[in-house]
Amino acid sequence: MKIRLATVSDNQALLKIYAQYIDTPITFECVLPAASEFAVRIAGITRDYPYLVCEEGGKIIGYAYAHRQMEREAYQWNAELSVYIDSAYTSKGLGKKLYLILMEILRLQGIRTVYGGVTVPNVKSERLHLSLGFKPLGTYHHTGYKCGKWYDVTWFEKAIAPYSSNPEPIRPVHEMTEEKINDIIKLYM
Repeated sequence: MKIRLATVSDNQALLKIYAQYIDTPITFECVLPAASEFAVRIAGITRDYPYLVCEEGGKIIGYAYAHRQMEREAYQWNAELSVYIDSAYTSKGLGKKLYLILMEILRLQGIRTVYGGVTVPNVKSERLHLSLGFKPLGTYHHTGYKCGKWYDVTWFEKAIAPYSSNPEPIRPVHEMTEEKINDIIKLYM
């Protein structure tokens, strides 16, 4: 198994995994985006945030990424996390591993708090967040309509670094050395 930073050229493989969730309430996106749109999304996220892929035997079997939690400048020390695992590889600890690596990279970037939104019920995702020390923040009730039903979304949060006065702006992930990122990945392999 190998974990590395995603590249735009991974878009087809990542979209194939994402397609497994498009007809479920796990994502509130209702139409599978085109490969070109997915590539644009990857490029946009990787400008500032980590986007990880996990490969086994040269095949991408899962991915996770972080992105800005809210747009205003004062929110820059927060990030929202997402993880998608090929259905043949779920419940094997891969999501947890990817989240741990993401959080460590984000901590070094200067992120203080991470968030995860979970369409409920989703026992696996709820359990993942709780096992990693996330605390439930609250639930948006009937916030999304998909698959003929209204769904709630529970939000989870976790502090990953101290809250200091006058924090430095976050550092884009591309400013971190490849060696440093690989060292973080090795810690969890």
